[in-house]
This record gives sequence, C-alpha cells and structure tokens, in this order.
Amino acid sequence: MPEHFPPSPLLTLVFAVALLTSLVLKFWLATRQVRHVARHRAAVPAAFASRIPLAAHQKAADYTIAKARLGLLELALGAVVLLGWTLLGGLHALNQALLAALGPLGGMAQQLALLAAFALINGLIELPLSLYQTFVVEQRFGFNKMTWQLWLSDLLKSAAVGALIGLPLAALVLWLMGAAGPLWWLWTWGVWMGFNLLLLLVYPSFIAPLFNKFQPLEDESLKARVTALMARCGFAAKGLFVMDGSRRSAHANAYFTGFGRSRRVVFYDTLLRQLAPGEVEAVLAHELGHFKRRHIVKRIAAMFALSLAGFALLGWLSTRSWFYTGLGVLPNMNSVPNDALALLLFVLVVPVFSFFVTPLFAQLSRRHEFEADAYAVAQTNGQDLSAALLKLYADNASTLTPDPLYVRFYYSHPPAAERLARLAIA
Repeated sequence: MPEHFPPSPLLTLVFAVALLTSLVLKFWLATRQVRHVARHRAAVPAAFASRIPLAAHQKAADYTIAKARLGLLELALGAVVLLGWTLLGGLHALNQALLAALGPLGGMAQQLALLAAFALINGLIELPLSLYQTFVVEQRFGFNKMTWQLWLSDLLKSAAVGALIGLPLAALVLWLMGAAGPLWWLWTWGVWMGFNLLLLLVYPSFIAPLFNKFQPLEDESLKARVTALMARCGFAAKGLFVMDGSRRSAHANAYFTGFGRSRRVVFYDTLLRQLAPGEVEAVLAHELGHFKRRHIVKRIAAMFALSLAGFALLGWLSTRSWFYTGLGVLPNMNSVPNDALALLLFVLVVPVFSFFVTPLFAQLSRRHEFEADAYAVAQTNGQDLSAALLKLYADNASTLTPDPLYVRFYYSHPPAAERLARLAIA
C-alpha cells in the first residue's frame, strides 16, 4: 500500500505565489517591450539614421514584436503545463500509470520510463509552437531556410542522440542516488561535471557534424588574417571551419567550440557572405576577448558552483515528504524509489525561483560583452567592429529600440545603442 503523508500547504502556497509572481512579471516585461518597440517603429533612431534604412528598422521592430507575442503564448502554455505536472497531479498520475504498467519490472526500468515519458510528452506539447516559430514567424521575415525534410531529420537525430547519451547518464545518476548513501548528490555532481566537460571535447568532432557540414576555411587571405590575429592573442585552435548555417537560417554567427586541443573556430557561411574580411577579423577578436578575459573559465566555475549547490539542495529535498506532497505528488511505496520523481520535480520547480535572479546574470553577461569589445578594439580596427556589429544587428533584425527595463532584465548582450556608443568612445 502507498504511504500516506500529510499535505504541505506551505510549499504549495510558496510555489503558487512564486509562479504567479514570475508569470505576471514576465507578461509585464513582454508587453512593455512590445509597446516600446511599436512606439519607436516609425523612425530610425538619430544615431543610426544615416546607416540603417527605415525599411530595415521597421522589419526589426515587426520581427521583435512577433517573437514577443509568440513568447506570451509560450508563457501561458508553459504555466499551464507546469501546473498540470505539479499541483494538478499530472506527474503523479504518469508515475502511477507506469508503476501499474511495468508491474514486477519496476525499479530502474520504471524510473527511466518515467524520465523518458516525461521528456516525450513535454516535447510533443512544445512542438506546435516550435513549428510555428520556424515555419511561420521565421519564414515570414525571410530567415527560415529549413525544409520539412531537414526539420524531420533534425528531430530524429536529436531524439536518437538524446536517447543514446541521456538514458545511460540518467541510469548512472539514478543508480548513484540509490546506492551512494547520504552523499549521493556529491558523487552525482562529479559525474554531471565530468559529463559536461567530456561533452565539450566530443561535441565538435562527433555530434555537431551529424547536423551540419564543416568545411575548412578556404579563403587564404582571410585565413592568413585570422591566423595572425590568433597568434597575436596567444590562442591556438585545431582548425578554422565554415559551417553551412544557411541550410537552416539566414541568421549569421561565429563561435568557438571545444576546449584544449579540441578547440575550433567556426564561422557561419552567412557571416562570411555579409561581412568584409576586416569585419570578420574584428568579430573573431571579440570572441577571443572572452577567452583572454577568462570569461569562459569564470562561467564554467560558476556552473560548477551553482550545480554543486543545486545537487546539495536536491539531496536534502529528496528526503522530505513535503517536497513531494506540496507539489502534487505522493511518494511511492517503501519498496519503490522516488529518485526520478525528485529529479523531475526539482527540474520543474527550480526555474520558477531562479527566474528572479535573471537580471544579475544578464548584467554580468553584458559586462563581459563590453570587456570583449574593448579587447577586440585593442587588437583590431574599432571601426571594423562597429561596422560588423551594425550589419549583424540589421541582418538579424535585432531591434535598435528595445525597452530599457526589458534589456536590464533579459539581455545577455548590450543593445546596439549602448554597445556602439562605447566603441565610438574607445
């Protein structure tokens, strides 16, 4: 027979208040963003009037508003789904159904089935809005290059990779939760960190090529320029590659991937088409600035610390019956572990509370972007960086007039006006 635990009205109340508060705040910020962008749609800001056509400015405004309105729908759906999984008993019902269906198998098989079923159901719920984003919003503004065949191929590959990697990792975590004693969370944290570091090593060579083609950079002049920049900056990479980003989107980007000897520099083919060689060099210098200012190391260290605190908190909560009952789940019988339930409840609930520190992390990220810009200006031509950023803002339809409060809360990169103003001073 299942154990009977008293409900936890305090946790239920705290969770409901946090969810409602975060939802109201998100809706308020999103509607501020829509109104602010719409209010400034009619004219290009004076600082950009000579460089950005009105049509491009209005396209960026319309694109921003369309994404924000879709985001409002996603917020509403996400809140309903979260309540359905927790306080309305969805997770408990799914768990009980799997216990009944698997019967004597139980144990690890039932827990892995619960994790897999949860992921599958969530994915199916999110699928319509994801399709709308790609094939309606992105298509409407000329960014989507994805075909239905490519979309389906990506979906199947992602599911296969997720299962091949995720299920063994989940099995190991669940085994540690049941076998490693009271300090299981410390061992699990070590496994989680090791997995993330290993993923940094294997992703560039084994996972990314499943989805995109990576060709060595063939432009000898640009290659020489980029190689000289990296030599000046004391940076070594395994290679310079061009990725066929245009197969999926017209958006442009460049990035580093991997670490140590596996590091690669990757340029989207769309980026190379849009920017002059000096501008490409300046964008790369900005990315190098993140490494030279040790932003990557700091972020990894922060991830280590936060994840350790998270696992420690999970280790404590997983032993408290009120953690389950307060969130709409009854713990299982004595012979059946609750580990998968604890993991899922934790994953569902933590974002509700962590949302309120979003502005702190956004501010830190914007500071890092300014520091990387300053490094790029010291290594390359600042006018090239300004020109490149302006082209990218225009080509990616990034609005020049975001709501200031929305920026302070969400933006990981400074808005164009602030960023280019600093570059002009440098």
